[in-house]
Amino acid sequence: MNNIILIGLPGAGKSTMGVILAKTLGMKYTDTDIVIQETTGRLLQEIIDTDGTDTFLEIEERTILALDCHNTIIATGGSAVFSRKAMEHLKSGGCIIYLKISFDEMIERLSNIRTRGIVLHNGESLSEMYNERIPLYERYADIAIDCSGNHFEAAVENVLEAVSRPGHSCVTGFPAGNQD
Repeated sequence: MNNIILIGLPGAGKSTMGVILAKTLGMKYTDTDIVIQETTGRLLQEIIDTDGTDTFLEIEERTILALDCHNTIIATGGSAVFSRKAMEHLKSGGCIIYLKISFDEMIERLSNIRTRGIVLHNGESLSEMYNERIPLYERYADIAIDCSGNHFEAAVENVLEAVSRPGHSCVTGFPAGNQD
């Protein structure tokens, strides 16, 4: 297993953290939301608004199942956990890290909710989305890192420490600490 997969709520920092981890660990980087946009030629929000959330989730699942990554940090969309097949595919190639944030932190970080491409089922509130997804993130995570209230650098260090911990069951061979 040589990939590190980041999961978590919208606003958890998966994309930003992914780029920094890839640079720090000397790994490749893939963002599944960007792959979706590149393959469809459309923005995430456009797909959701035009085709609906079910179609978006099908596209997301197909995109993840088509990934063949090695030595890669993979930042997923927050809704990736709705697909058991996609999550099993990701888990078969690496370690899944859940970037945890509180509901309040999520709200504070989401300034562009109407254009960001967030999957909300018909009439679903952000609170309902939060409560629906948390058990899914917890189910699939090998490691959970609390990112609420942390300075971003502290959260990055916590992830680096977790993946470099000797004898950890899902990841070995990653360098410890910051490698600027």
